[in-house]
Amino acid sequence: MLFLLDTGVRASELCSINLEDVNPITGEVLVRSGKGRKPRTVFLGSKSRKALRNYLILKGDTSTGLWVTDENERLTYRGLKTMLRRRSKLAKVNTPQIHAFRRWFALTCLRNGMDVYSLQQLMGHADLQVLRRYLKQTSTDLREAHHRASPVDNS
Repeated sequence: MLFLLDTGVRASELCSINLEDVNPITGEVLVRSGKGRKPRTVFLGSKSRKALRNYLILKGDTSTGLWVTDENERLTYRGLKTMLRRRSKLAKVNTPQIHAFRRWFALTCLRNGMDVYSLQQLMGHADLQVLRRYLKQTSTDLREAHHRASPVDNS
């Protein structure tokens, strides 16, 4: 789940990542089969890299896929949904849609000051129009943006 939250990759992209596509030290991840078959690079922060390294120790290296099942088979979209459902039940929360992780990534990056052009590249969008769907800001977001940039208060 940290990988989804920290990279903003699509569920299908997550399932297709190979072990060789990830550098657990630098956090660089090659997404070979993005939408439109365009490759791109995404990144993991330090907490996600640490969790990934722990996972890799448990996983071993017998499968080319990064994410595998207990049977050492590549994780599928359906398997990902099942895992989220189980984790949600354990946490006693409603099961989120898988795409919610991608929306959260986009909006959180924007709130944390990432420019829209970098965000567009990380998400693999061809143009900003597609990205706009992810960035529905709340009135609190707008109030904080105004507070930071108010022409009268900040002159």
